[in-house]
Amino acid sequence: MRLFISVVLVAALALSTGLIGCESNKQTDPKQTVIALFGAMEKDDKAALTRILDLAELMQTINEDYALQTNNPRTFSNPQEILDDLTGEGKTKQTWFSLQRIINTTDIQGDVATVEVTFVDKERSRGYMTRFGLHKKNDKWRIYSFKMMNE
Repeated sequence: MRLFISVVLVAALALSTGLIGCESNKQTDPKQTVIALFGAMEKDDKAALTRILDLAELMQTINEDYALQTNNPRTFSNPQEILDDLTGEGKTKQTWFSLQRIINTTDIQGDVATVEVTFVDKERSRGYMTRFGLHKKNDKWRIYSFKMMNE
């Protein structure tokens, strides 16, 4: 019986250590941060979005729409407007979730990274390539830009 309990405790410890290790890997992988963004958007989880996004940096994008690349850029006067746009009935959430999302390559240069994301409009047979910009803040990757790439 002691042997069984010991084996169970060792297995539980190994499993919990493995899970903790996986969690810390997610925090150091920019691609996982982008995946977490879409998960938080899907769940309308604004608290998670505040941990994933660098809202102050996103607020500074004023010459082009920070996520939709429209001819008439939208500007946001506070971080709550960005969170509202990425959740619920927000325009960016509705647009992004109407398209297939493909998370492509990651390029890491020190504490700055880019993750290429392609949005595919199957009805129009068209893809929109973007490059999400991330940087490390407090040892966690945070998204600070959504940039359309030239086609």
